[in-house]
Amino acid sequence: MEERSSRLAVLIDAENVSLKYIKYILDEVSNYGMATYKRAYGDWTNPTTSNWKEVVLKNSITPIQQYSYTQGKNSSDSAMIIDAMDILYTGSVEGFCIVSSDSDFTKLAARLREAGMLVIGMGEKKTVEAFRASCTQFKYLEMLAAEDREDEDGVDAEEIEETILKIINDNEANDRDTSIGELGNKIINRHADFDVRNYGYSKLSKFLESFKSLRLVTRGDSIFVYPAESGVSREHVENLVKKIVSPAPGKTMMLPELKQKIERQIPKFNIRDYKYSKFSQFINDLDGMHVKNNQVTLE
Repeated sequence: MEERSSRLAVLIDAENVSLKYIKYILDEVSNYGMATYKRAYGDWTNPTTSNWKEVVLKNSITPIQQYSYTQGKNSSDSAMIIDAMDILYTGSVEGFCIVSSDSDFTKLAARLREAGMLVIGMGEKKTVEAFRASCTQFKYLEMLAAEDREDEDGVDAEEIEETILKIINDNEANDRDTSIGELGNKIINRHADFDVRNYGYSKLSKFLESFKSLRLVTRGDSIFVYPAESGVSREHVENLVKKIVSPAPGKTMMLPELKQKIERQIPKFNIRDYKYSKFSQFINDLDGMHVKNNQVTLE
């Protein structure tokens, strides 16, 4: 994961974020640097924000008053955006933490990144993808508070696994090994909301060890990540595929049927052992095989 000793501006949309998250927000910010600006925006004359007084005093957060001129409209957005740009132009920080689940901050986050700023977004899981993707990194408040955590393996974990394998394969194509540090940074570049804690791990290395398709090797002070070694050779699989497809009518078979037959012969078969993320591409690259419209043909 990326570690930076930075001066940060923490801007909190108090009309959009529950005060129960403040401790976790500031704890997380401390992992990236020092919060030189800590501001919370809201209409402090509104009874719904009355409980914030103790929180802002205890945590040395500056409350910024913004009257609600239009009923039902979050009045803090414009003030936060203006302040963020003013702070940017002072040149006094290296990064921003924008705390809100509001999509209105998407353009602000993108603009700050264009200026070379580290942009950490924090919001609830309802936050739209556009805002999450516009940040350098995005943290879910529910996860930071360790409340109502759901099991987020499944499809999301598989998507991360495919990203990891692609990064490793791209490096191998250029005769480069993949260090765990480089891998962590590149995952975040592709998935701004990636955090190993979403999957129940405290360290990236432990998260990577959970994938059977990967193996970690320690050399000196560095850890490198490689695809897991296959127990069955590619040549063996290729011969098996030809043996399965050859008797089929027209030497053609549907991919799901072929995969099922392979797995009967090789119970631990996994295409990721051969540095592939898609079964169709693996089969198409075998000698004499052609894949089209979810069918494989032995030529």
